[in-house]
Amino acid sequence: MLGHDLVAVLSRQPDAVVTALPHALLDVSDAAAVSDAVAGHDVVVNAAAWTDVDRAEDCEEEATAVNGHGTRNVALACREHGARLLHISTDYVFSGHGTEPYDEDAPADPVNAYGRSKAVGEAAIAELLPDAGYVVRTAWLYGARGSNFVATMTDLAARQEFVDVVDDQWGQPTWSYALAERLALLGYSALAGTAPAGRYHGTASGAATWYDLARAVFELSGLDADRVRPVSSAAYARKARRPAYSILGHRRWEAADLKPLEDWRTMLAEALREIGPAHTRR
Repeated sequence: MLGHDLVAVLSRQPDAVVTALPHALLDVSDAAAVSDAVAGHDVVVNAAAWTDVDRAEDCEEEATAVNGHGTRNVALACREHGARLLHISTDYVFSGHGTEPYDEDAPADPVNAYGRSKAVGEAAIAELLPDAGYVVRTAWLYGARGSNFVATMTDLAARQEFVDVVDDQWGQPTWSYALAERLALLGYSALAGTAPAGRYHGTASGAATWYDLARAVFELSGLDADRVRPVSSAAYARKARRPAYSILGHRRWEAADLKPLEDWRTMLAEALREIGPAHTRR
């Protein structure tokens, strides 16, 4: 999802030569291969990740091999070859027990194996690339490719009269294409020396529950939003605990002379104009 959007955005830059390596061509757990791949590049975007949150509970070592040690391999390669690193991380490094937006410098306190594995990767970047490492945390991603909540709601709207959606988890629905555009800007700013290294929050502004997001998908698609019914998280037993509050602050963008990403609902309306028909055909 994000990888395809990154390639689409970067390929339109007249001065960019883009190398896109899917997992079949590069395993980030192979340090030597990563070093070879990074050589000759000015900016590396690490979007590789173990993303199966529930399976990570039973396979934390394997998840950490990718999200933690694999990220360390990428950071080591960037340090070796003098490249800037933009690394995609997650709101799951936080517990979700907060009541105010998490600041970029808030301490990590993950409540599940996936979050712990991503926190290991973040720590490696802070250690190895204090002046050239950029950790961009995102959350609730949706887009034209891959499995995601917006696509699921569009599909269910065509097949079911009613859809039950949890209304007690808060986050910031973020279009992967908008995040890709922001990553491109951040990469150029990093090269120009106008964006300080460190942690950034790449999520839409505002706040919503999954129920709010589902209703918005229905409304913006011209459907009856009352077909979406609220339920509690207890109705959906999951192996991994989910943070109940995943609202991230966006203070850091000012230091890079960039505005935070736009409000989630404005972003969603634009996204559905672009990706809605494709999801409807699924």
